[in-house]
Amino acid sequence: MTSRSSPLSRFTPQLGVLLAVLAVLILAPLFSTTFFVSFVLTQTLWLGIAAASLIFLAAYGGMISLAQTLMYGFAGFAIGNAVTQGGSKGLNLGLNPWVGVAIGIVFTTVLAFILGLVASRSTGLYYLMITLTFGVIGFYFFGQVTTFSGFGGINQIVAPDFIGEPGEHPVSLYYAALGVSVFSFLLLRYVTRTPFGLALQGIRDDPVRMSALGYNLVMHRALAFVLGGFVASLAGVLNVWWNRQIDPASIGIGEILALLIIAVIGGMNRLEGAWLGAFIYVVVNNYVRSVPLVDKIGITEDRFNTLVGVIFLVIVLASPNGLMGLGGSVGRLLKRIFRPASGRADSEDRIGEPQQPTNTG
Repeated sequence: MTSRSSPLSRFTPQLGVLLAVLAVLILAPLFSTTFFVSFVLTQTLWLGIAAASLIFLAAYGGMISLAQTLMYGFAGFAIGNAVTQGGSKGLNLGLNPWVGVAIGIVFTTVLAFILGLVASRSTGLYYLMITLTFGVIGFYFFGQVTTFSGFGGINQIVAPDFIGEPGEHPVSLYYAALGVSVFSFLLLRYVTRTPFGLALQGIRDDPVRMSALGYNLVMHRALAFVLGGFVASLAGVLNVWWNRQIDPASIGIGEILALLIIAVIGGMNRLEGAWLGAFIYVVVNNYVRSVPLVDKIGITEDRFNTLVGVIFLVIVLASPNGLMGLGGSVGRLLKRIFRPASGRADSEDRIGEPQQPTNTG
């Protein structure tokens, strides 16, 4: 006779932390300033979505893609060309903002499929360099083809009515970003548990064996890249709603490296690390410049990227798996400290630890 597990038995400390963080984010506008909600939390959410697409490909597919900035930038340019109504560069089609969103997501997903088929024929360093090349090509394409943008970019991008006027950054945009973040996280977590996601992890670990079993390695990697492009396009929608403009500089090499830094700071093996890394990056970007007397130690506006690099280096040296890895190490240390003296550990305490063989002889 089998017994069904209760919902409480499925509750884990990690799930409790995620629910607590979500509750804080839902209530954040009630006790935070408008600046913090708009320029820290909202920006953190859409950057986290873009970084999550990168972490998904790296952690579950073994593919470090530097084209994710191009993906969210391409969605933004598509929306800008579709919804602007004159007075700006681009096609100025004047379409409904929601039609523009659909165009941006669909076009980006199609582009991701095409680029994924090309990049997925390589692995490792070659894959990284090919996707970096995609990003650089996108930067120069939108910079030089004035029909779609030019280096001046597209301004006066129209957003749906609930977003409000440019510069307002109302709470509705924050909640939209929060909802899309939750959707993106759940989608990626769900996919990793499907047969497709398990096969993708098998290809990551042993591609030769998976190929011998009949799996199409190129198509699996390409479809994973499509999913990553789709998630990144959602970040692109929020980006243009937040900025109301987009230009090639927003998808340049600096932004490509910034997204990679965000992913590494948070942790390249955990999806949650995308938003944690984005939060650290945005906080440093917004507040460290204004710390009193910081200019006395040589940290000026021109050298601010050096400070970001130092913070990045310290985090990587302290924990190669990022802040999420550091948190996991602290959690395991606390478990060892508070483990019952009887030596009989709970089954949850042994999750992820190597099992010792039993000597039956």
